[in-house]
Order: sequence, then structure tokens, then C-alpha cells
Amino acid sequence: MTRTTNGPGRLTPKGQRTRARIVDAAARLIWERGITATTLDDVKLAAEVSSSQLYHYFADKEQLINAVVEHQADKLVNNTANANLGTAESLAAWRDLVVAHADAIHGQGGCPLGALGSQLAEYDPEARALVAAGFGRWANAIQEGLRSLNDQGRLAAGVDPDDLAVTMLAALQGGLLLAQVHRDVRPLRTTLHTILTMAGVTDSDGEPMH
Repeated sequence: MTRTTNGPGRLTPKGQRTRARIVDAAARLIWERGITATTLDDVKLAAEVSSSQLYHYFADKEQLINAVVEHQADKLVNNTANANLGTAESLAAWRDLVVAHADAIHGQGGCPLGALGSQLAEYDPEARALVAAGFGRWANAIQEGLRSLNDQGRLAAGVDPDDLAVTMLAALQGGLLLAQVHRDVRPLRTTLHTILTMAGVTDSDGEPMH
């Protein structure tokens, strides 16, 4: 059965802000504690809302988790799209930003979307599908930049930009997990650097990407 919720498009501006505050609070708590250890009472307290407000927007914890999945996916997709990965310079800046962010928090939490997927995939098919859709949108955002690089002749001959995007996303997930476990971003940095080097990414002067 598909679960429904009062989505932001159906709400007044005030309602949208309240709902967003609830989702933000839930996302933060789940990031810090995990899904099982985060209760609706915890979310109410963190979001500073009443029970009636919380249940107006979300009938149960599962609805709220779905909203958190979409929230985290939206952030990752938008950040990637806004990075404009269609040049070697912007791709390098995005890579460095990903590594710097992981370094600043010592790898804690891993990937916000990946962490949700690992907790949900085996027991919540609907949430798993939302995570999968989020990864699909994220891969598409990466693909757009890599296709542009390929059109400019900035990828090595024979490199498929769509395959490279999926490879980068998989490497990013693995690198973030290793950074989380080791509390060290070197595996993440090395993985992303190696993939882009092997893909032959070059800048506007034809020089290898650094």
C-alpha cells in the first residue's frame, strides 16, 4: 500500500515552513542516531512542534522517513547540479568539496542517502525505491556534466560518460563508507582522484585534471 502525506505542494506557506522544520529535524537526528534510535517524540522536541502538528503532516514514522529520504536526495542532487560539472575545473572543485566536507566531520555519518539506503533496503520496499530513485537522479546530475566534458573532447577516447557517472557514484559511496569507518578521508580522496585520472579528464588547455 502506498503511504500518503501532506506534501509541501498542498500546504500554505506557513504549513510548508512547519513541515520543512519537522523534516529537517528528523533528518538531523537520523543522521546522528540512525532510524531505529530516532523516535517521533525526539523529532517533536527537536522541531518544537506539538503532536497534532506532527501528525497533521505525517501519519506515522514511515511517512516521515520517506520525506527525509526525498529531502536528502534533493540536497545532494541540487548541490551536484549547481556545481556545473561541465568543466574539469568545476569537476575538480566538486570533488575537493566532497572530500573537504567529509574531512571536516571526520567521515562521520557516511553518505546521507547511502546511510538511509543501508538501513531501509531490506525491510521497507517503498523507502528503498525512494532511495534508488534518489540515486538515479543524482547519477543523472553527474552525467550531465560528464556528457558536456565528453562533447568537448575532455574525456579519454572510449570513455562512456554515463558509465563513468555510475562508476563515480559507486566509488563515492564506497569512499564515504571507508572514510566513516576509518575516520580518514584518504580512501575517498584517492578513489575519486584515481577514477578521474583513469578517465583522462583534461582542462581547457588539454592538461590532465589535478
